[in-house]
Amino acid sequence: MAKRLIPSLNRVLIEKIVPPSKTNSGILLPEKTSKLNTGKVVAVGPGAHSRDGKLIPVSVKEGETVLLPEYGGTDLKLGDKEYHLYRDEDILGTLHD
Repeated sequence: MAKRLIPSLNRVLIEKIVPPSKTNSGILLPEKTSKLNTGKVVAVGPGAHSRDGKLIPVSVKEGETVLLPEYGGTDLKLGDKEYHLYRDEDILGTLHD
């Protein structure tokens, strides 16, 4: 369902990654153990235009894992999944293994 939404300008559609609440052996983890606010990029817009009319592309690509700010973005519910829409400049960085 999320593939039908194409963000406009320099916006990025992100599905947040929810950290596990318990380990494989069943031990419950406290909420503060993994407070990293991350998400997976689902769709990106074409980019914004500069003052002289040149297209500035979005800095992230579909499928990348990104670090998100604690607040901000627009919440969307498409089907049964929740997504968040951020501007490209609001994304703090990309995470690599």
